Amino acid sequence: MRYGLAVPATETDPPPGAAPHEGAGQRPVPGHDSRVQWVGTLAVIVAGILTIRPMGFSGHGLAVALLFVVNCAALLARRLPEVKVPPRAALVWLTLGIVAAAALIGVSRSGTGYLFAFFIAGHIGYRLETRPALVLALFCSLLCAAVLYFRLGPGHHEVPWLLGLVTGAPVVVGIVNRSRHRAILAVISAAESAERAARAEARTAVLTERSRIARDVHDVLAHSLAGINMQLELADALLDTGDLDKVREANGKAHSMVKESLKQAQWTVHALREDALPLLESLTAMIESSGHRSALTVTGTAREVPARVTQNLLRIAQEALTNAARHAPGAEVRVELTFTAASTTLRIRNGPAARAATAGTGSGMGLIGMRERVALLGGTLTAGPVVEGPDQGGWQVEAAIPDE
Repeated sequence: MRYGLAVPATETDPPPGAAPHEGAGQRPVPGHDSRVQWVGTLAVIVAGILTIRPMGFSGHGLAVALLFVVNCAALLARRLPEVKVPPRAALVWLTLGIVAAAALIGVSRSGTGYLFAFFIAGHIGYRLETRPALVLALFCSLLCAAVLYFRLGPGHHEVPWLLGLVTGAPVVVGIVNRSRHRAILAVISAAESAERAARAEARTAVLTERSRIARDVHDVLAHSLAGINMQLELADALLDTGDLDKVREANGKAHSMVKESLKQAQWTVHALREDALPLLESLTAMIESSGHRSALTVTGTAREVPARVTQNLLRIAQEALTNAARHAPGAEVRVELTFTAASTTLRIRNGPAARAATAGTGSGMGLIGMRERVALLGGTLTAGPVVEGPDQGGWQVEAAIPDE
């Protein structure tokens, strides 16, 4: 008897309880070949056709033939995906298969009818949960042994009753195969989940980087081009007055803004390449280029901060200085950089406008961009009007970044 090598060990159906939406019954499992199962099943059927007797179209032979057909149907049904066979239906089908196998052993005078009981018992261990599988396998053993022991049919002369008693033993192999199948599917599912998580993380990183680039492009283009456009419009309006000195002044400011834009573009390239910039020196140069000399006050012991903190603080300073120039022209600007043991704080405050601001509106993204930058660093940002002190009526932006 070679059933131990032919027990279903390569089922490609999902393990019991697998959800249909997870691709149950469709996903191949490494190390499992359904062709082996088909070969084993067909071998049992062919062996039965060649050895089980009597088999005919009338009398006792017809009864054997009908039971043989029922056993073949029960054996072939194990190829059905679990999603198409509810647990209760599987229990009924396998129970009827056992009864049919025991009946075939009893009514046939010779042959390999007992192989149907072995194969069905093996599939019981694979298809059902452990407890019902063991109970049904015990029923299989007792039923087949009883048929042979009590000589309920002519088949007891060819097959010893002890063979009927072990027909349920392959259930153990089926249980082992089911556990192995479940473990393999769990590993595959975990790998797929990890891959999906990695893809989602990569997409999030891409979107975050796009947002960062969008903020940098806004800082350079929106502010610089808006300022240059204002000066060129002013120069164009002054041409009608014939005041060439003021035209030259506006034109000179436009040229200065172009040079400043080039510097800002360089800062943007540094930021995108994550080059390390010295915070204090870069902030001083930025303030001086905006026309506010000696506006920077440093409190605490100056130190180098991480590159991304430097980049974002410089962008916040650039945004605040540009907004001050646009909305409060001629106002005094104060910049404070405070170093403490726990954080680095940048505060930019401007007083009320000294002259009328040029008509025009910003993109509305400046304050949003500043908040996004600070949030990425785990810090806090406050922005609002100054309600007291010498700068009352002005505006203040304060970004506090905790040390990593």
